[in-house]
Amino acid sequence: MLPRYLRITRLNRNLDVSDMKRKIKQMSLILIFLAAAGLLFPLAQPAAKQVTDQSGRQMTVPDNPQRIVSLVPSITEIIFALGQEHRLKGATQFSDFPPEAKQLPRVGSYVRLDLEKIVALKPDLCFATKDGNPKDTVKRLASLGIPVYVVDPRDLNSTIQAILKIGDILNATQRANTIASEMRSRIKRVKSLVAKSTHRPRVFFQIGISPIVSVGTPTFIHELILVAGGKNVAEGSAPYPRFNREQVLALSPEVLIITSMARGASFEQIKDEWSRWPSLPAVRNNRILLVDSNLFDRPTPRLVDALELLAGLINPELFEGQK
Repeated sequence: MLPRYLRITRLNRNLDVSDMKRKIKQMSLILIFLAAAGLLFPLAQPAAKQVTDQSGRQMTVPDNPQRIVSLVPSITEIIFALGQEHRLKGATQFSDFPPEAKQLPRVGSYVRLDLEKIVALKPDLCFATKDGNPKDTVKRLASLGIPVYVVDPRDLNSTIQAILKIGDILNATQRANTIASEMRSRIKRVKSLVAKSTHRPRVFFQIGISPIVSVGTPTFIHELILVAGGKNVAEGSAPYPRFNREQVLALSPEVLIITSMARGASFEQIKDEWSRWPSLPAVRNNRILLVDSNLFDRPTPRLVDALELLAGLINPELFEGQK
């Protein structure tokens, strides 16, 4: 039998080893818990980047957003044009181009957004427009941790810039640059053809039927009229001035173009009503024309389609035989 002091030493040694194993096991359990809770090694956060939107707001957006809600039809169209429609999880009521956009879940109209429906789609990014979307809704989305990138297209150039910025955010920079380059080239071509004309026809562009509404200087349609070689007889500080019939007759437009935000309106009937006034130069010259409202209402790549169409309507002699 071992001496008593040796037996005590061995017992203490066994106790020390057992206690150490118990402490190691406890520490291992603690480490596992902390790791699972993300406290020991913080969970990886999605990559993000700092950007400044077209309203001047500095913000953080996901580096590779996967769940996007578009808060205006023009942005829906731009995202499709960029080939990034797979990221779209929701859009507004009149998002109808291209036809595939009609299949997206709706989140209200762009002026009456449904906050609950937007949040329910769990977006990691929303795109809005400064001119149209309610500011309160944009602020509430931001307060809920949903970044909202705001674009502000007011003319051809800022529309191109909006396309480029959206392309950068969606990692579609190359496609955005291609679209921008094509748009600039086509705009340049229209300008070069229009420069050959010595006369700028007087144009009245009607976007509202009852009451009669036209476009003033602070609109991109006004710019389209100018670039297309016309003179906007409704120019002025009011973006969308209203007129009665007598006022329009007094302006003596040589070209009267009719479109409307009122879907389903009888445009042919409106054209016939104007045709009853032979004193109107546009009537005498058979220059009362109907156009597709979607081309002119939305600041998208198709705005150049609108420009080319308008240039051909205002100065048809310059565009005869042109493709």
